Amino acid sequence: MPADVARPAPADTLTETLRAAGVVGVLRAPDVAAAVQAAHAAARGGLRVLELTFTTPGVTDALRALRAELSGVTVGVGTVLTAAQAREAADAGAQFLVSPHLDDDLLREAQTLGVPYLPGTLTPSEAVRATRLGAPVLKVFPAASAGGPGFIRDLRGPLPHLNVMATGGVRPHEVPAYRDAGTLAVGLGGHLFPARAVQGGDWDAVEAATRAALREAGSPL
Repeated sequence: MPADVARPAPADTLTETLRAAGVVGVLRAPDVAAAVQAAHAAARGGLRVLELTFTTPGVTDALRALRAELSGVTVGVGTVLTAAQAREAADAGAQFLVSPHLDDDLLREAQTLGVPYLPGTLTPSEAVRATRLGAPVLKVFPAASAGGPGFIRDLRGPLPHLNVMATGGVRPHEVPAYRDAGTLAVGLGGHLFPARAVQGGDWDAVEAATRAALREAGSPL
């Protein structure tokens, strides 16, 4: 990690950051330049937590640029599939790591690196196992097709200690219901970052979409 880049926040700090923000913007971009510009546009629109993804070519270059340029936004990396990717992201300054699955090796690597890791879980067994292994927050994915806010409520019924970020198929107007069901935050992608706008470089449209989606979600701007 570059010497002038702050270390990742502790897990409890990330938990409170997610709770305060309510929304995590999930950005998939065609290249580094688009990722950086889209992130800046979303920040102008009020976004406070951003998840870049390893499906973006050159994602760690984008991360380094954003950690140097973008103040007031917590930036992590998602679609982390291997321990090697976790190390690459941490070295570039990732403040948290997210994956679509639960991976013991990846979780242990993240703990060694000191970067909060949000594994993808769905079933009660996966959720309990992830928390026992030390995951501070769980990504429930795919949330919408699993049953939406009702599923989250049922999952947390016998497991009220779970810290959850719900991602996958969630629409902005549904965010309050997810939060009422006990989620810390909800991941939104295309509603903040319309594919046509990101592909075409229409950063005003990204800013406007982000502002509108956060307002609809009831997230503080």
